[in-house]
Amino acid sequence: MDLDLSPKLAKKVYGDDGGSYYAWCPDELPMLRQGNIGAAKLALEKNGFALPRYSDSSMVAYVLQGAGVAGIILPESEEKVIAIKKGDAIALPFGVITWWYNKEDTELVVLFMGDTSKGHKPGQFTDFFLTGANGIFTGFTTDFVKRAWDVDDDTATALIGNQKGKGIVKLDANFKMPEPEPDHRKGMALNCEEAPLDTDIKNAGNVVLLNTKNLPLVGQVGMGADLVRLEGNAMCSPGFSCDSALQVTYIVNGSGRLQVVGVDGKRVLETIVKAGNLLIVPRFFVVSKIADPDGLSWFSIITTPNPMFTHLAGSIGAWKAISPEVLQAAFKVPAETEKLFRSKRTNDAIFFPPPK
Repeated sequence: MDLDLSPKLAKKVYGDDGGSYYAWCPDELPMLRQGNIGAAKLALEKNGFALPRYSDSSMVAYVLQGAGVAGIILPESEEKVIAIKKGDAIALPFGVITWWYNKEDTELVVLFMGDTSKGHKPGQFTDFFLTGANGIFTGFTTDFVKRAWDVDDDTATALIGNQKGKGIVKLDANFKMPEPEPDHRKGMALNCEEAPLDTDIKNAGNVVLLNTKNLPLVGQVGMGADLVRLEGNAMCSPGFSCDSALQVTYIVNGSGRLQVVGVDGKRVLETIVKAGNLLIVPRFFVVSKIADPDGLSWFSIITTPNPMFTHLAGSIGAWKAISPEVLQAAFKVPAETEKLFRSKRTNDAIFFPPPK
């Protein structure tokens, strides 16, 4: 496979005073197009307002930084106004309308990753704005707007032309936006930094899985996700997705070494990953990471709602299930070597602490 798998940074697509929208381009990261995956980031400054929109793709949103308010309108449902903060994951199925607002001093940054297989452009999200200079109102003639919404000429003209901003605007500091409703958050968001850990290895790392059990909406989105945190100098076991799912990974914090091995035992990628990098591991390829001293954390989407992985090292590694005689023959090593190999990593699963 002659694809460029090296991690990439997002590039600014649009934005002004209220904030900016960034996206990863499939021309620079070909696996986006091949895997029909889109990835983008929204960064809102204080009083920044991302205008209401819907997308041609289902996706998972993850709050990388800050706190704010999100409006979510599922098809034929009432608006849910929820408070969002760093660590929140939100499933956004097809047809959902969203808006985003930041009233805090800290920049609000939201990551979006999702499935573009039904979108207009493989590997890219296409957003349809309800308002603004590129909103749907600007495409209809005044008489259509008047008739559809039963308004007079002046109102129709205002609806079509008053909002000059595109995608993101900055609101007046005194403008009152809707306040979040605590009840609205239930079933809409899960904070991955506060959720119960699915795996926790002392001095090594932990993981929180996002699936249909803790956030049922991911079933409608058709993909799961996880937040993985590696301690300094710890290692993540070599492993692969065993249900043909693609794993799209965004490096949230820290840095570390990464290796990917593919067909015919060839190492297809060896690199240093850093915060802000996005990478995609092809189906069934084996990946492993070793954190730098400051640690390494990443958020991934997996293109199935309840993903399954096979780990090749550790107490739950696939090697442990293979007969000793088979391993001895497969590696062409004496029994003593096979016994030594099997005796290691009997207590550590998935994450390995730094060597003593």
